[in-house]
Amino acid sequence: MPPPLARGGGGGDDDEAWRRWAVLVSTVWIQALTGTNFDFSAYSSALKSSLGISQEALNCLATASDLGKAFGWSSGLALLYMPLHGVLMVSAALGLAAYAAQYCCLLFLNPSSAAAASSLAIPYPLVFLVCLIAGCSICWFNTVCFVLCIRSFSASNRPLALSLSISFNGLSAAFYTLFANAFSPTSPSVYLLLNAVLPLAASILALPAILLCHTQDSNLQSVPRYDRRVFLGLYILAFITGIYLVVFGSFTTTGSTAWVILTGAMVLLALPLIIPACSSCSYLDTHSIDDSASPLNHDDPHKPLLVNNNLQNESNAMTEKTMEQQLQRTSCGTILDKGRLVVLGEEHSAKRLIGCVDFWLYYTAYFCGATVGLVYSNNLGQIAQSLHQQSQLTMLLAVYSSFSFFGRLLSALPDFLHRKVSLARTGWLAAALVPMPMAFFLMWKQQDGSTLVLGTALVGLSSGFIFAAAVSVTSELFGPNSIGVNHNILITNIPLGSLLYGQISALVYDANGQRMPVTDNRTGIIDTMIVCMGTKCYSTTFFVWGCITFLGLASSVVLFIRTKPAYASTAASRSSCKHLTKFPVNRETP
Repeated sequence: MPPPLARGGGGGDDDEAWRRWAVLVSTVWIQALTGTNFDFSAYSSALKSSLGISQEALNCLATASDLGKAFGWSSGLALLYMPLHGVLMVSAALGLAAYAAQYCCLLFLNPSSAAAASSLAIPYPLVFLVCLIAGCSICWFNTVCFVLCIRSFSASNRPLALSLSISFNGLSAAFYTLFANAFSPTSPSVYLLLNAVLPLAASILALPAILLCHTQDSNLQSVPRYDRRVFLGLYILAFITGIYLVVFGSFTTTGSTAWVILTGAMVLLALPLIIPACSSCSYLDTHSIDDSASPLNHDDPHKPLLVNNNLQNESNAMTEKTMEQQLQRTSCGTILDKGRLVVLGEEHSAKRLIGCVDFWLYYTAYFCGATVGLVYSNNLGQIAQSLHQQSQLTMLLAVYSSFSFFGRLLSALPDFLHRKVSLARTGWLAAALVPMPMAFFLMWKQQDGSTLVLGTALVGLSSGFIFAAAVSVTSELFGPNSIGVNHNILITNIPLGSLLYGQISALVYDANGQRMPVTDNRTGIIDTMIVCMGTKCYSTTFFVWGCITFLGLASSVVLFIRTKPAYASTAASRSSCKHLTKFPVNRETP
């Protein structure tokens, strides 16, 4: 491949544009087919019955999948010693092994299976281990996509690329539902087989584009104006894809109809390919630089959020004066100012991150927000069963997945509206948490089919926004170079929340359930299993989850108040850079 030419040279810019969009499309494919943790509810009841375990033990398996995220930081370390494509293929191999093992659990322990005669005794600790490995593989996939977007796009467009890529992860459950309907709509085990195979297939398809990704792209500082138009087109296409999956993924189809619907979804997923193909044709009027890119630090394309030293010092002084004035006006200034961030994009080591007050506010907002939404999705199968809505489970999964996707798309609003609406990204994060406690308190008060659908939609919308926005927030607050480690430190709250919140729901479920006789497929001994039916199964859980998410909302509001000056400082620095670009000042002494 010929080396990139200087800006204005034509051929090098065409090649750069093609590579940038090809990488983005590859991350979309990976994210769309690697959110395998979102379809846990589709086979959780079958896994519970086959293993002959209680609701509490089943919750531990869901926790094991989330516990894999506690080791997600290992992907950041792996990138120090392995190329991106190597980390990607390791992720696919881990997922293939883990989900294939879980598929064997259902295959050999299912009494209706022809292979049931073997009646292999699969130890529960082994199932727990493979669930943990599966969760770890998901984190590795995510890290690869984050790094690809950060390396390929400048600071002004990076949040848009991250948000678009992460958005498709929210559609994974809907895509897997369509695949399951086409292959075997009556078999829950097909989800595990798809979980093993589809991420590997997506990785192989995306591999050529990833091999073209440069470690450092010299043209990152050049942000063509047409990029925003391309992103807008991609977001419109993504919205159409989400609508398609809501309409056709909300009910179970079989036969040729299921294959037609699946084909339509795959066509929509492949349509972004026209962007790399047409980018060179559209590059005729792209040599003008986007004004929003002017404050980039051109010495290091991987630190685009940092302004140059003079402007940074000036902005720090302005921020300190602003903070001092604010502290004089408020009696709680001492609390709100302690350890407050002064400038965005400053790199934080893991040690410095742990000692940062803003990080723990951010951690609490995530822990008491998006993590609760994830636990809710893991329990959706049992929630639907307890309310006699088992037949609507496919529709509920599609609703959660699709609205999670729309929430992720909405996380790009701060970047599309930054010229019209001046609000810190942490403020948008706080606003996104508002629907979460509303949904849980609504389901606590009234539990029926329509309320369950509405609550599921609100929880999916809120948690999806947070999942997508969190990557950009982590990059802005604690530095883009350290995101591979720092963001994985942040999501250690997911296994902790999965264990805590899942345990709450399991204890309430088992306390209100009744023991029913079941046959242990491993030993043939008739045992009892707790099954809960009625509104009492999750009523208390919804109330507790509502209180927890309200705490997360309060934490996000405090984080917004504390980080607002840093965002204001960066905006002021950006304006100064634009002014200096238009009216350069000779700083040399005469």
